[in-house]
Amino acid sequence: MKSSNFKDIITFFLIFNLIFLIGCNSKHSENKLKEDELIQQSDTTLKEQESSVHIEKQDNKLIGSAFLLNTYCEIIIYNKNDENLIYNTFELCRNYENQLSCKILSSEISQLNSRTINQVSDSTIELLQEALAFSALSDGALDITIGAVTDLWDFTSDSKIVPLSENIQKALETVNYQNIYLNDNQVIFSNAETKIDLGAIAKGYIADQMKVYLVEQGVKSAIINLGGNVLCVGTKEDNVGFTIGIQKPFEEGYVAGVHLNNFYQSVVTSGIYERFFEKDGNFYHHILDPKTGMPINNNLASVTIISKESTTGDALSTACFVLGLDKGMELIDNLDNVHAIFLDQDGNIYLSEKLSEELQIDTL
Repeated sequence: MKSSNFKDIITFFLIFNLIFLIGCNSKHSENKLKEDELIQQSDTTLKEQESSVHIEKQDNKLIGSAFLLNTYCEIIIYNKNDENLIYNTFELCRNYENQLSCKILSSEISQLNSRTINQVSDSTIELLQEALAFSALSDGALDITIGAVTDLWDFTSDSKIVPLSENIQKALETVNYQNIYLNDNQVIFSNAETKIDLGAIAKGYIADQMKVYLVEQGVKSAIINLGGNVLCVGTKEDNVGFTIGIQKPFEEGYVAGVHLNNFYQSVVTSGIYERFFEKDGNFYHHILDPKTGMPINNNLASVTIISKESTTGDALSTACFVLGLDKGMELIDNLDNVHAIFLDQDGNIYLSEKLSEELQIDTL
């Protein structure tokens, strides 16, 4: 693997150590929670308070930041001095969060999980269809029915609780993406206890929808960064693609830089350093194996997917991490228009077969 000068790399994003939690209100009013129940949703209220948007002007760009999706998000818009674009794009993000998060009790996903509704909006169905397709493609390495297992783990507080093995085994009995059947806008569960968790794909989907909105508003150059899911709009002023840095695990700095172009605009990384805790000398991270319910232990530190759309990158970064280096790389090498960078815990970097042919990669 060749290494080249990295000094010209624009390193504009940080990958934060927080969990993917996404969400939104059901469009079917008859299935909404009662108003008094909504008032009790303190988690939603807290999110709204934390989601105030900060905007600053810097040379030819507007930089907006907000706390959404339980992480710090950033939008950079070039050569368009319209602050409403920032506010409206973050509002779109917030709406999708309220729709898709299994952690917000009024969301469509939470209501599906509690079986209080079985009909959902078009966008939720669209995402569920994509998620199930990636579940099948990866032979269940990505499995959105892992909700009962993820409910047992908490990587966002200082609790450091390792679930009892018997509780994990019971939860695993509900995990199988084939337990879900979609009929138009209806979601049918074949297992009464199966729960959906879209944390491995929803943030990518939301980034894609934010980009669609910005493009519709005439934005030609921008960066969307949802806590490490980076999606670009267009190119820089000189018509050169943006360059994205791949973070070093557990420390400042970058191990590589990816020079994007007008086609490849998404870079998504899943890593063990994002959300984790240590207890009794053992290390536990948030990327769980749908077959064991435990954090994956395969010597990988991170998997980065470079693709056109962020939904693809989000889903495959998790799936390939679970599959491991050999099977994960085999999957990527058999897909069109998708590339990957695998980083192991010994600091070794592995590139997918055709990556260097299509994009310039700088490694340190």
